[in-house]
Amino acid sequence: MDADERFNALYRNHARAVLRYACRRTDPDTARDVVAETFLVAWRKLGAVPVDPAEAEPWLYGVARRVLANVDRSAQRTLRVSARLWSEGHDDQVPDPAAAISERQRICQALARLSELDQEVLRLLGWEELSIGGAAVAMGCSHSAMTVRVHRARRRLDRALRTIDGDEQPFPSLSQSLVQSECS
Repeated sequence: MDADERFNALYRNHARAVLRYACRRTDPDTARDVVAETFLVAWRKLGAVPVDPAEAEPWLYGVARRVLANVDRSAQRTLRVSARLWSEGHDDQVPDPAAAISERQRICQALARLSELDQEVLRLLGWEELSIGGAAVAMGCSHSAMTVRVHRARRRLDRALRTIDGDEQPFPSLSQSLVQSECS
């Protein structure tokens, strides 16, 4: 199979899964851009893409995850500049609208309290339905490291949910260095 055929098969077999992955994390237009960028990277690095379809999908999720991180960084920069420009023209602060809490919002609120690493671990398992091994490939770590990450992320999510429900006092946030050291 030549490179064009291999890439076309890769796209046919995994584009929808990558699109679902991206749609769960961003708006539909950005998700389509993420898919395009993900497959551009896959084309450029076709030799690095696993041949086995069961291994290719987590590899593509890993690429999409990094593309989304770049998109998020860009959006955060834009928000910071917009807020700074807006605050220069206004004395009052940008209002933070409170949303009614439904079950989905409760979960999203609890997820937001977690580090980005914990959020991604839980999303890969829950939303993308990857195995721990597949999630390990997507996150670029070993199976045993992913097992530990899953255990810790679930504990932190449970605690965040209990805090939101008022069953527990808010827990002190972990230092960024501690959270980042788990990423290694």
